[in-house]
Amino acid sequence: MIQSMTAYASQTGTLDAASWAWELRGVNARGLDLRLRIPDGLDGVEAAVRTALTTALKRGNVTLNLRLTRESGGQAMSLDLPTLDSVLGALDTVQERAFEMGVTLAQPNSADVLAQRGVIVFGATDENSDALAKAVLQDIPALITDFCAMRAAEGAALGAVIASQLDEIAGLIAQAETAAEVRRPEVKASLTAALQRVIEDIADVDEARVAQELALLAVKSDITEEIDRLKTHVIAARDLLKDTKPIGRKLDFLAQEFNREANTLCSKAGASALTSVGLDLKAVIEQMREQIQNVE
Repeated sequence: MIQSMTAYASQTGTLDAASWAWELRGVNARGLDLRLRIPDGLDGVEAAVRTALTTALKRGNVTLNLRLTRESGGQAMSLDLPTLDSVLGALDTVQERAFEMGVTLAQPNSADVLAQRGVIVFGATDENSDALAKAVLQDIPALITDFCAMRAAEGAALGAVIASQLDEIAGLIAQAETAAEVRRPEVKASLTAALQRVIEDIADVDEARVAQELALLAVKSDITEEIDRLKTHVIAARDLLKDTKPIGRKLDFLAQEFNREANTLCSKAGASALTSVGLDLKAVIEQMREQIQNVE
């Protein structure tokens, strides 16, 4: 079953005073483009998530966002020692400078020092951070499972649409084949008339050369090879739809080949009925190619 590259999944969780929400979104892309937004302080989470996504997905523009909220009660208080050292050094400088200028200052107490901005910081302890990292990572298997389930559901719908379009293409190929058969006597009559005019207008005619040129024109207007190739492409595309591996790139290549043969068919048409079928064929192929762009 084919997979779509378009999908969405989410997971939420809590641990003590912390809560979080995962969001995983995917759209089509030529390769696998992972964009992860994970808050700082969760060591190992980004690497683990990237590995899990790379294992599960082969193509797509995938964005993963983790929104994390911590209540103040769950935060630990600690001293920022470099900031504390800077504050104490500044206080010492102020005291010395005041003494040199004969100014008496009251001695600051510890409360004054702690009141300085940045000396006290609030944050989770290393132990709490490790536990939180493990907790948020537990959501990843279920998140990826839900995401892949939606990709599979979207892929099944895409497969049905593409299969229907292949049936339509096969029907148009049959119409083109019929129109080519109808056109055959007209082409023969046209070439015969052209040969007659050449013989009448030129006294000394190399009949072998004329026959060779007319045969070349007949070959150039024949669409048998294009019809055969289109039939082969339909069979190949239907076989790909049954494959369990990612088939998006192969289907995209086949769509290009479909379009190339349809263009050649139109250029060789030489009859309004065949041209009309060729244009309808190109339209359906383009619609199919738009659907294929979303296949993994």
